[in-house]
Amino acid sequence: SQDKQFYHCFGCQANGNALSFLMEYDRLDFVDAVEDLASMHSLEVPKEQENLSPAQLAKQQQQYRQKQDDYELMGKVSQFFQQQLRVHPDKDLVIAYLKDRGLTGEIAKRFGIGYAPNEWHSVTDAYGKHAAASQQLIDLGMAIHSEKEGSSGRPYDRFRGRLMFPIRDKRGRVIGFGGRVLKKDEKPKYLNSPETRIYHKGLELYGLHEAKQASKSLTRLVVVEGYMDVVALAQHGIDYAVASLGTATTTEQLQTLFRTVKEVICCYDGDKAGRGAAWRALDNAMPLIQDGLSLKFVFLPDGEDPDTLVRQKGQQAFEQILDNAMPLSEFLFEHLLSQVDMNSMEGKSSLIELFNP
Repeated sequence: SQDKQFYHCFGCQANGNALSFLMEYDRLDFVDAVEDLASMHSLEVPKEQENLSPAQLAKQQQQYRQKQDDYELMGKVSQFFQQQLRVHPDKDLVIAYLKDRGLTGEIAKRFGIGYAPNEWHSVTDAYGKHAAASQQLIDLGMAIHSEKEGSSGRPYDRFRGRLMFPIRDKRGRVIGFGGRVLKKDEKPKYLNSPETRIYHKGLELYGLHEAKQASKSLTRLVVVEGYMDVVALAQHGIDYAVASLGTATTTEQLQTLFRTVKEVICCYDGDKAGRGAAWRALDNAMPLIQDGLSLKFVFLPDGEDPDTLVRQKGQQAFEQILDNAMPLSEFLFEHLLSQVDMNSMEGKSSLIELFNP
């Protein structure tokens, strides 16, 4: 009701105002809902000011407008990649690859998966028609400035011939991409967006926005290593997986996870690298763990990852593995005990030293 400025559903009894609608429908917190509503009407949300000079205020407003422009451009590029998946001459090859990985068109659409053509200037031709637009593509990590001798210095596309996974922030805005090769022998297997003014990989989690959209009441989240793991798990009904974007799970990412759910499960390879990543996650989580919050660990057998395992064994078997995850305390003891000889006094003493921090 526009007159009364509220909504009500006689079926499920959901009701509220424009802000609560955005919070419920887009799974946003209050501040994000306010900013979203403001941006729809080209308004800037006033922030508490610390006696900023007119010059500082103007700079802040310019940065805000620049970021809005950046989000808009990244959204357009994401749409472009999705369109290429439907119309490019390579589409049959790409769709065959997705089907071979057990992914449906529906799941590809949910995650906004697209295709970057194997051409030097598909994105730059579409969105970099003048110098300022071209520079913006470089700033956002979508293009690279050419430094070849004799070249015109024309930027070229960073992502070429790759399956594209858009990385969204908690408000669903595209801020970066991960690109995966389609052939086994191509390197690097994954190419990720660099850090930009809107993308900071240590703060973001791939798939968190999609997980929130899939479930109104998330109770746990599972952290995996790759984009394809997140998508494959969602394809098999486990739509509460996120990936930490190529970094060990950071304190900021863990804070975001624990603000969303009470139980977080880190799912890593059982090799040395996987256990090292798990230990760094534990180390980062220790200051955050309070009553009611739980961090657990799952280590997969050699050569397995969530993608292959869920395709082989299915949702029920994989969720059983998650249900039996190792508690933080058990992993802590196991990791530190493996470093000392408990049969000697010296070993016991050094164990205490290891535990102290």
